[in-house]
Amino acid sequence: MPRTRPGRVRTKRTKRREPLLLSTMTPEDFNVRPGEVKSIACPDCRTWRRIMGETTLTIREHGLPGQERTPEGEKRSLCPGSYQLVVVDIDVRRWQARQDRLLRDAMPPETRRAAQQHYKPLPAPATPVSRITAEVTLETARQSYLAHRKGCIRCVGGRHCTDGGVLARRFVFALHQEPKRQVQRDAIARERRRFDRQYTAPAKRRSEWAAALPAVHDADTRRADVPAAPAPAEARSLPQERLEIRRPAC
Repeated sequence: MPRTRPGRVRTKRTKRREPLLLSTMTPEDFNVRPGEVKSIACPDCRTWRRIMGETTLTIREHGLPGQERTPEGEKRSLCPGSYQLVVVDIDVRRWQARQDRLLRDAMPPETRRAAQQHYKPLPAPATPVSRITAEVTLETARQSYLAHRKGCIRCVGGRHCTDGGVLARRFVFALHQEPKRQVQRDAIARERRRFDRQYTAPAKRRSEWAAALPAVHDADTRRADVPAAPAPAEARSLPQERLEIRRPAC
């Protein structure tokens, strides 16, 4: 089936009326989106028609509603809005943004979608026991190896799977390192005992001094008391008269 393309207006005829300014029309009565066919609701017949031309824009020739197709031999009645000049005197980007907002607000709430989708990240898979880099002791290495041997069907006899081999080598390494770790634990224990002896004894002495402190205060108080007695007779009294110094007359 051949493709049907819209016809082209090759005439330069225009109406002798004032150009139709888009700023004087309702924003919902025309479409000037970039990349789409420009169209407008004819102000005379209120039907949607194409806007033809590149630089000089005109409304495409069309008939009155109900008289678009006339019998053969009869003259076609054109709508007064045919060949009407159209002037785009608006900010197309601002108009498009407003139309998009109106369309988004008119959509039902259940069909709306956010402009930016936020996806919850999937949790990372758990790290296998053979790859956990925690502090390895002889007991933890032994328990991990035995637990893996109990649940793995490929670790039979002297054979190991990949993870079983890693756990076995870790257990052997911890077994070889155990004497050195024991020496370190003994050194830490000796240092802890020395610390206790150094800082526990002064604390004991402080508690003993605190117990004896009331008796010490009582002795100091009794030592500071002076018995009430008359002053010694041989003590010289201080002068009570006022001393006046007179300047000799010349």
